[in-house]
Amino acid sequence: MGLQLHYGLNDLKDFDLMGILPIILPVIMVGMLLVLIALIDLYQHRKTRKDVLIWTLIILFVNTLGPVLYFVIGRKDSEKS
Repeated sequence: MGLQLHYGLNDLKDFDLMGILPIILPVIMVGMLLVLIALIDLYQHRKTRKDVLIWTLIILFVNTLGPVLYFVIGRKDSEKS
């Protein structure tokens, strides 16, 4: 017989979610915290930031990379008032 190169739906019943949860949960929590902090910072500086709507969408929908991009690029993208 050949080598099985893909998994089927029947293989999911053998997946141990509780075994991997302690590894995944902290990553999810840090990601959510990062998104929350980025959104709070964006809201507090909404008068001086350019493209607030675009940054909001990037923060929310580009997972962990979105908040990182906001802190690296978006915070420098403020209007000189």
